[in-house]
Amino acid sequence: MRMETLIELYDERPLENVLGAEMFRPKRVVYICPESAARDQALQKKMRSYFGCRGQRVELVFFKADVYDAGAVLALLRSIVERFPDCAVDITGGTDAVLFAAGMLSAETEIPVFTYSRKKNCFYNIKNADFADGRPCDLRYRVEDFFRMAGGSVREGRVDNAILSRYMQDFDPFFRVYLDHRRDWTKIVTYIQRVSPGGQDGSYSLLASGARVVKGERGSRIEAPEQALSALAAIGFISELRVEDERVSFRFRDAQIRAWLRDVGSVLETYVYKACLDTGIFDDVRTSVVVDWEGESKGNAVSNELDVMCSRGVVPLFISCKTCDVKTEALNELAVLRDRFGGQMAKAAIVTAERGNARMRSRAAELNIRVIDLSDLAADRLQKRLLACMN
Repeated sequence: MRMETLIELYDERPLENVLGAEMFRPKRVVYICPESAARDQALQKKMRSYFGCRGQRVELVFFKADVYDAGAVLALLRSIVERFPDCAVDITGGTDAVLFAAGMLSAETEIPVFTYSRKKNCFYNIKNADFADGRPCDLRYRVEDFFRMAGGSVREGRVDNAILSRYMQDFDPFFRVYLDHRRDWTKIVTYIQRVSPGGQDGSYSLLASGARVVKGERGSRIEAPEQALSALAAIGFISELRVEDERVSFRFRDAQIRAWLRDVGSVLETYVYKACLDTGIFDDVRTSVVVDWEGESKGNAVSNELDVMCSRGVVPLFISCKTCDVKTEALNELAVLRDRFGGQMAKAAIVTAERGNARMRSRAAELNIRVIDLSDLAADRLQKRLLACMN
């Protein structure tokens, strides 16, 4: 008997709602949902859009159920089986009561039942589902897929990822300059900002020029970082560098280099981005990813920016980069994003250019977030640590 209908036990973890459908390509998917999901037309529309973006034409049917009442769910399952006898049940997700009801249904019928093992990334036959027995999940997702399946969307942040291939040879030298001047990096960037202002209309020049001493934060004074500017000139980020008694001037190589040199965190983010690519294990790597939780791109929409995100098969890796000490709030935000859009399969890591303290490491361990700190960066262990994150 060919499976035309797949019964899915709707789960708050988005990945578990789509894996079975994408692997076995049924004609329709019937979701057993709590009332909130069954009545949410916007959510259902987004799920249909997700499958469309993945190139799958499938009918989606949503049935409301009290997912904590096993008897009510069993009655609903019986009616669905009667309506769609060519069905199978995926028991990967759902509440305990829904799973119990599915077990009772399996005991009284011969319909195929299967599940998915996150640990082994493989499907298994529970009853009469030989088509699923031991079948590895070979699906490949891009970064945006994880957000679409959860009803969100992604858009470009501060960096156009399409142009990054032009700069791959620059990221390692840029990071070495940063390591040599790490303690003064915030002041260096502030100085560059002061001598390269933009107009109110968004216009700017690649030529930077200003006083040798400029105002810093809270009335402080910042002197031109001559050694750092010379190092940036040596790697080709700036040219025409002139440091005189009272004035400093130079020219940025291009607009993107200008943007990176005016942003404190970009040097670490681009270095981590390249390291992820250099591991050779990821299907997709993105930096500066703005996540719209509702997928609407409205001015009041809830959004976050991820510094770097990667995907390998069905497993996403969420990475936060910090050139300063890591605060608890940053760890909490990273964990929320991972859990909301990646579920139990997802990994998370925080990369900091400081030495992680015991308190921060303890909180990161509680949230199952890997910590990659200055000692790893200075010893060129970043790729090794990234690979360990995915084991």
